[in-house]
Amino acid sequence: MVADRFARFRGERVAFVCNQASVDADFRHLIDLAQEAGVEIACAFGPQHGIWGHTQDNMVEWEGYEDPRTGLRFYSLYGEHRSPTEESLKGVDRLVFDVPDVGARYYTFIWTLANCMSACTQNQVQVTVLDRPNPINGTDVEGPVMQPAFASFVGLYPLPARHGMTVGEVGNYLQRDHIQGCDYSVVELTGWQRDMFFQGIGLPWVAPSPNMPTADTALVYPGMCLLEGTNLSEGRGTTRPFETFGAPWLDGRELSKRLNDLALPGVSFRPTTFEPTFQKHAGKVCEGCFIHVRDRKAFHPVLTAIAVITASREMGNGKFEWRQPPYEYEYERLPFDILAGNEWLRHAIEEATSLGTIQERISQETAAFEAVRKASLIY
Repeated sequence: MVADRFARFRGERVAFVCNQASVDADFRHLIDLAQEAGVEIACAFGPQHGIWGHTQDNMVEWEGYEDPRTGLRFYSLYGEHRSPTEESLKGVDRLVFDVPDVGARYYTFIWTLANCMSACTQNQVQVTVLDRPNPINGTDVEGPVMQPAFASFVGLYPLPARHGMTVGEVGNYLQRDHIQGCDYSVVELTGWQRDMFFQGIGLPWVAPSPNMPTADTALVYPGMCLLEGTNLSEGRGTTRPFETFGAPWLDGRELSKRLNDLALPGVSFRPTTFEPTFQKHAGKVCEGCFIHVRDRKAFHPVLTAIAVITASREMGNGKFEWRQPPYEYEYERLPFDILAGNEWLRHAIEEATSLGTIQERISQETAAFEAVRKASLIY
């Protein structure tokens, strides 16, 4: 796109959906590159955490302002409006989406894309995704698959917890199965192979959200985000969220021993002590573990997180709890069920169902979704 000075957008009035990670390999931002190339930019939209990634956690953000540096109107898609309004799309020919994803259903950016596609379909606006690599590869997929009754902003439509697609491919799935009629296209990747992890791509990592500091974080996230539905700290308020977890009432050494004794594939657990600076257990000393992924290909993030929750619950002496609503604009269902996309997983943990039995059901759901997924793939 940069090499041909955004030629395909000439003669069009374009709106961008972007954030601080919407940069090229030399850290030049999409908006700056497009303005320098003479693209007529109508406005820009920011997903959760804002266009510059400046809002922490799940804070509801600003509704819009005139950016003094670029002269553009900036709108938030994570506040009162999670979709572009008719007014904001007035005079727009094409909405261009360039927000890096991390390969997990819970990450809200792909659902911002879904909302944009729906709004643009209603307002006769074209949608184009500038595709980016899935940082945890595009081959490995792990359920469970979200049930439609559990739709939320961490899963508007059925996808496995680890979906194994690029943003452009997720858009293909949405356009084909759920948002028919959307005038949708993808600017495809070059040089990417499906089995690549981000560490082997050769591009710089720019944190797509405040609690996604490294590509290693992205790898554990499809499982460890489930801890958001419990009273376990998922490490927010530390320098390594999602890789760090625990609670004030846990024994980190005993927990690490229990988890390491399970010999889960590709991962080891190190006991750790930490004090979150915000969110759960802020200012309290917690014990728990740090996750060390030794073999990225063998590692199963969802199975690992279920083992973490199960062991922590067993060791909690009644102090482990499922988090209560609200969560991500949902006020009725338990946050864990919203994240899991079902109730069966929580019940299985409560009933001390074996990891093997849980893994079998997850694998069945993953396999059942594979034909839908394959129909959406580009690469």
